[in-house]
Amino acid sequence: MLLLQLLIPLPPVPLPLPLLPVSLPLPLLLLLLLLLLLLLLLLLLLLLLLLLLLLLLLLLLLLLLLLLLLLLLLLLLLLLLLLLLLLLLLLLLLLLLLLLLLLLLLLLLLLLLLLLLLLLLPLLLLLLLLLLLLLLLQLLLLLQQLQLLLLLVVLQLLLHCYYYYS
Repeated sequence: MLLLQLLIPLPPVPLPLPLLPVSLPLPLLLLLLLLLLLLLLLLLLLLLLLLLLLLLLLLLLLLLLLLLLLLLLLLLLLLLLLLLLLLLLLLLLLLLLLLLLLLLLLLLLLLLLLLLLLLLLPLLLLLLLLLLLLLLLQLLLLLQQLQLLLLLVVLQLLLHCYYYYS
């Protein structure tokens, strides 16, 4: 109640012109002075308590703000770490995809080479067979020529013998 009275300003009350009667004895004046000083001290203490309370509230508010800022910074750091992890994962996935594509290309090239080899192998075998046939024909022609030559030589010998004995 006293706090409310201190916080809400009251309209000034006009005091009577003679504030204190002059005929008070000295002990009463000293007691009144002591009471006024105690009241003033009480008011000062109350004011100090209010200031301390305000300071504590401000400190609490500052601490809460600092905690909120720290939480926000931690959340931002976590988000950045998550983004970095996602980027690293994406890069790894891209590298894996590139490696898989390179392996597929190599396999396709090997398959094409095998197909070409399989297609060219019968052609090569056929060519070799043709060469062998040509060689065989050449040998047969050479053999035939040798037979003719032998026949001619035999005929020559027969003719010599015929002329010699006739």
